[in-house]
Amino acid sequence: MTHLIAIGGSDAGISAALRARELDPSTDVTVVVADEYPNFSICGIPYYFTGEVQPWQSLAHRTAADLEATGMSLRLNTFATGIDVAGQRLTVRTPDGRTEDIGYDELIVGTGALPSHAGIAGLDQLAPADGVHVIHSMGDTFALDHDLTDRQPASAIIVGAGYVGLEMAEAFITRGMTVTQLQRGPEVLSTLDPELGALVHVELTTHGVEVVTGTTVTGIEKTPAGLAVTGTRDGQPFTQTTDLALVVVGVRPNTELLELAGARLGAGRAVVVDEHMRTGLPHVWAAGDGIITHHRLLGQTYLPLGTTSHKQGRIAGENALGGNRAFAGSVGTQVVKVFDLVAARTGLHDHEAVAAGYTPATVDAAADDHKRYYPGAHPIHFRITGDTNDGRLLGAQLVGRRGTEVAKRVDTYATALYAGLTIEQITELDLSYTPPLGSPWDAVQVATQAWDAQHRLAATPV
Repeated sequence: MTHLIAIGGSDAGISAALRARELDPSTDVTVVVADEYPNFSICGIPYYFTGEVQPWQSLAHRTAADLEATGMSLRLNTFATGIDVAGQRLTVRTPDGRTEDIGYDELIVGTGALPSHAGIAGLDQLAPADGVHVIHSMGDTFALDHDLTDRQPASAIIVGAGYVGLEMAEAFITRGMTVTQLQRGPEVLSTLDPELGALVHVELTTHGVEVVTGTTVTGIEKTPAGLAVTGTRDGQPFTQTTDLALVVVGVRPNTELLELAGARLGAGRAVVVDEHMRTGLPHVWAAGDGIITHHRLLGQTYLPLGTTSHKQGRIAGENALGGNRAFAGSVGTQVVKVFDLVAARTGLHDHEAVAAGYTPATVDAAADDHKRYYPGAHPIHFRITGDTNDGRLLGAQLVGRRGTEVAKRVDTYATALYAGLTIEQITELDLSYTPPLGSPWDAVQVATQAWDAQHRLAATPV
């Protein structure tokens, strides 16, 4: 009987364990979880703070009892500290502080990522009790929830305007707080081009969020007047005081365990694996936010996404039992709701395409989500990036009102990227139509036709 250990109770580790048990119920599967909250939706945490998701227990994809019912064994509050690759043994620190060695036949590491501090001085000295927070785990969630309940802060500064930062801005506004959002770049949501990020910016300000771009935060200090957040704005000194500070400036791969065991690091200092999730260490596999991502347009990169972690974990669980499944690759599809707006992207920006050796052109377009004569039509704004050499789709960005099916429409582009379709071929797709929901040419195709028209015009001799 094979004994498989999966480290990590989030997307990759649980997916690996479930797949192994599904394929071979005789496999002895142990999941080592650093806290006591396996299989919780970290992506759902902002909606707990808006009050839309209650109680917090409902954030669990599956309860611990559900997981154990599949036949796996959970080791909660157990921290993996070392891997003896030659001896095939995992060293862990148990809940009572003891050290224990556990033998394995196959080991899958899904230790994920850690919050980035982005060089902000003072973060190491401040704690949730001081009003300084990150949001990366259920423990972080409880700490923030306690602070909001106990102190009832009136104001918050959110450092970072990515997906989680924007979602938490909505949560704080919903709770009646004054919110300032600080962003280092020229516009919020840097996964979009600034032209579309500006639409998200307007949505934030419309709902009462003060957005300050071009600002680099270098320090946070506790003062008698509150938390002083300092840095530079457009090259000039910047200081603002707040009751609560939430730092959401991205993540860094949690690689210490595998690095000490001899694994190689690559893009973003993430652990290098092949498409089968092999680390290069015998009988050791890895998946999730701690490893490099195989991108269908870029090759090896670092792009931590929950959807990718689930797929990689499933592959690792299958291959650890002798399978030969390969990860087909990511195209970086993402979507976020910001108040009443939805923003999405897939594939490459123009500048990313240039860096990867393509010859891109990016075209703006707008199209109604359904026929205008049917009530409630709203425009969707697009930026389509294609290769001027062969017409291949390279990327798409969309922003529209909630209800315009932005999330499903970006999936059409993601499918086209996976298949390597040209922009002209997207126009040829047989997409559904009824006046309340679309048009004879779907908005997806209106946008690709705009790119095709400009590309053909540019290519036509004078």
